[in-house]
Amino acid sequence: MVIQQPSNQIKLTNVSLVRLKKGKKRFEIACYKNKVLEWRSGIETDLDNVLQIPSVFLNVSKGQTAPSAELAKAFGKDTPVDDIILEILRKGEMQVGEKERTAQLERVHNEVISIVASKLVDPRTKRVYTSGMIDKALDMLSSMAHQQQQQDKDNAKNNNNNNDSNTGNNPGAAGTPATGEAGESKPRPTWTGVSANKSAKSQALDAMKALIAHQPIPVARARMRLRITCPTSVLKQAVKAPKGAASGKDAEGGDGEQKAPGTVKDKIISFIEQVENQDVMGSEWEIVGFVEPGAYKGLSDFVGGETKGQGRVEVLDMTVTHEE
Repeated sequence: MVIQQPSNQIKLTNVSLVRLKKGKKRFEIACYKNKVLEWRSGIETDLDNVLQIPSVFLNVSKGQTAPSAELAKAFGKDTPVDDIILEILRKGEMQVGEKERTAQLERVHNEVISIVASKLVDPRTKRVYTSGMIDKALDMLSSMAHQQQQQDKDNAKNNNNNNDSNTGNNPGAAGTPATGEAGESKPRPTWTGVSANKSAKSQALDAMKALIAHQPIPVARARMRLRITCPTSVLKQAVKAPKGAASGKDAEGGDGEQKAPGTVKDKIISFIEQVENQDVMGSEWEIVGFVEPGAYKGLSDFVGGETKGQGRVEVLDMTVTHEE
């Protein structure tokens, strides 16, 4: 017998579902759109603003609530419903509609473009690119990556066909492994587009690596402006040679002396691409300059280690985009 639904009953249409499989059952909760991500990020703290109905369902669309026996079997006999809801909110998979998924992807895309545009510059002028130019450059990389993937598939298919043909003509060729070239370089970073399942920050880093590797437009990381302070007493100390370095003879096996690694001051200056100013104030030496972001950690570790914590590396500007 079919149960007729009352005509005045309100259906849950504007809803985001969060699902969690526990044991052999799948449990669902009905939430307001966009509120789950806000709750998970800590922006929203009131569950009343997140949950449309404070109940656990087996099927939200059918209005089928989860029996107490099923909840006790899956989550534990004495587990309160509120704790079950919190666990589903934390660990569950969020199901969203196509429009919301598209809007979310667009938000992540815009955030990635914004981050990349603020971190990369034209290496000749040190000026930032517009968001539109960064977007077009990433589109170029995405198209290149998809074309390369298709070409790789076609090549693999052709190779398999050739191997089958060769195996038939030459049985002894079967099972022979292909040998790679010695010293084969690592593949360059690629960019295939934005995903809604990863953070915008991590995707922006991937996008910057791909842009720098392929250079669809001339790009470089915007430099950092740092102040390095170091006691004058350690500036002239020799930097310890790396472990395993040859002594007495050079790498060519000649009789020439090994080149000295230099002083602490020399090493610090070698990290700096452009020195803005340097001065000695009392017992401290101070230098301000521009450093490539990838060199920051090495410089900071070196100063901390060689000065035994007496030296400092301060960030004055995270991204210097243009100097007059």
